[in-house]
Amino acid sequence: MSFSIRRLYRGDTSWDFLGVSKRVLVGSTVAVLICVLSLFVQGLNLGIEFEGGGVWEAPASQDVTTEDIRESVADIGMSDARVQKITGGGDIFRVRGELPSGETAESVGSELALAAKVDPELVSARTVSPSFGDEVAGKARRALVVFFILIALYLTLRFEWKMALGALVAVAHDIAFTVGIYALFQFEISPATVVAFLTIMGYSLYDTIVVFDRVKDNEKSLSLKTRMTYSDLANVSLNQVIMRSVNTTITSVLPVASLLVVGSLVMGATSLQEFAIALLIGLLVGSYSSIFVAMPLVSYLKRREPHWTEQDRSAEVLSESNSIENAATALAADRYDRSSPPRPRKKGRKR
Repeated sequence: MSFSIRRLYRGDTSWDFLGVSKRVLVGSTVAVLICVLSLFVQGLNLGIEFEGGGVWEAPASQDVTTEDIRESVADIGMSDARVQKITGGGDIFRVRGELPSGETAESVGSELALAAKVDPELVSARTVSPSFGDEVAGKARRALVVFFILIALYLTLRFEWKMALGALVAVAHDIAFTVGIYALFQFEISPATVVAFLTIMGYSLYDTIVVFDRVKDNEKSLSLKTRMTYSDLANVSLNQVIMRSVNTTITSVLPVASLLVVGSLVMGATSLQEFAIALLIGLLVGSYSSIFVAMPLVSYLKRREPHWTEQDRSAEVLSESNSIENAATALAADRYDRSSPPRPRKKGRKR
C-alpha cells in the first residue's frame, strides 16, 4: 500500500483516465440533466436582493409555531409569506414576503413580535425595492458573461481554442450542477452565493490549467521520443497531476466544511450557509470536471488533427498502441537524462 502511495505522489501510476471517463460521463450527464430539469421545474429560490421584498427575523420561543406566525402575518395581507424556523445558535423565525400596501417594515415587525411573544426591538427588518433587485440580478449576469469572455481569450492565447473550449465546458458543467442543487433543494441564492459561483469557476479553471500545462509540456518532450497517441499523452499527464489535484481539493474543502458546520450549523451564522454550500459543492465538482470533462473533450478534438490521426493509425498498423506504462517509462527516462550530470570526456593518449 505504501509503495502505491509513493508511486501516486511521484506520478508513476498508469491509470486509464480517458477510458474510465466514457463510463463516468454517463452518470455525470444524468446528474446534470436532473439538475437542469429541477431548475426549469422548481426554479431558483432567489433572495430579496434579486427579487425585492422584505425579510423579518425574530427570536423563536418554544410555545410558538411557524403556523402561528404564518396566520399572524396573513392577517395584515402577507398570505403568501414564507415562514421558516431556523435552528442553530439561537432559534429564530424568518418571515419573507412582499411588503403589503398600507404597511411599513416597522408595522410588520411589530405584528411579528406580537405573534412571537418577544420585544419589538428584538425583531430585525430588511427591505429591498424590486427595481434594486433587478439591477443586482443584471449586474450578476453581466459579471458571469464578462468572466467567460475574458477566460476564453486568455486560454486561447495561452494554449489553444480547443483547450479553451474544454475548460469552459467544464466550468459550465460545474455551474449547472451547483445551481441545479440549489434549485433541487431550494437553497436561497444571495449575492454571497454569486460570489461563491465566481470562486468556483476560478478554482475549476485553476485545476484545469494545471492539467493542460502538463499536457503541453509532455507534448513537447514525450511525443517526439515515442510513437504516442494523444490519448496516451493525456493519460500520462493526468497520472502526473492527480495527486496534486487531490491535495489541493482536500486543503480547500476542509476549511469550507468547517465554515459550514461550525459557522452555520453550530454558531447559527446562517449567512455563511449560502456561501459555504456553493463552495463545497463547487470545489468537489470542479476537481472532478477538470479530469473527467475538460481533458476527455480536448482529447476528442485533438485526435482529429492530422498529426494525431496519423499517430493513431500508425499505432494500429504496427499493433503497438503505446500503452500508458511505456509512456510513463519514457517519461522516467527523460527525467533521468535531465537530472544526470554530463559524463566527463576521456582524455586521449598523446602521440
